Amino acid sequence: MNLWTSDEELFDLARRELFTAVVGDVMDKMGLLHQFLPPHLKPLRPDMVVIGRAMPVLEADVFAEVSPDPANPVMGQAFGLMFRALDDLRPNEVYVCTGASPRYALWGGLMSTRAIHLKAAGAVVDGYSRDTDQILALDFPTFSAGGYAQDQGPRGKVIDFRVPIEIGGALVRPGDILYGDRDGVCVIPREAEEEAFRGALEKARGEQRVKQAIESGMSATDAFAQFGIM
Repeated sequence: MNLWTSDEELFDLARRELFTAVVGDVMDKMGLLHQFLPPHLKPLRPDMVVIGRAMPVLEADVFAEVSPDPANPVMGQAFGLMFRALDDLRPNEVYVCTGASPRYALWGGLMSTRAIHLKAAGAVVDGYSRDTDQILALDFPTFSAGGYAQDQGPRGKVIDFRVPIEIGGALVRPGDILYGDRDGVCVIPREAEEEAFRGALEKARGEQRVKQAIESGMSATDAFAQFGIM
């Protein structure tokens, strides 16, 4: 039986019934033990949830906004390939960026405005975001290390996108699913997504039965023995 027939149906189902912890638990049982991004990456507002296909972006530190006569033509472009990467976002994709030192912001309000127009699902940056009030007013799901206003213009450039990246030991490839809430952001590999989400739905629904049993007076020991869930 197909529980979903499209990304939209899967993502809606996850928003209604799931949370990152239960998906992470299932991936642990599958042997996928390094799927969470570092715990300091948090939503700008606790109730923000992001779920969508990863569009990985690779950033690098630089020391001039534009380098004259560079060996690498990207160094001669303000922000490098950032505008191309941003404009390449597709519906239900998540802009996920790493590679920079924590000296500047990797995401902001105008980027959020463009991403919303393109129907992107959110942004996850391994560093800081800025224009926090604007992003909150736009209600665009944004996960970062927090707010920091210093601009990336003279300090960083996007050097590639739609390439595999790694954040805190977790591999993120184009098309993998990123799922984040206030407890963290996990990466669900494309080849594991059906098993992971089916297992997570089964576990989440089982946890409701355990909760009801405990509320009725069953001990935690007996509940785990009967349901195998805790």
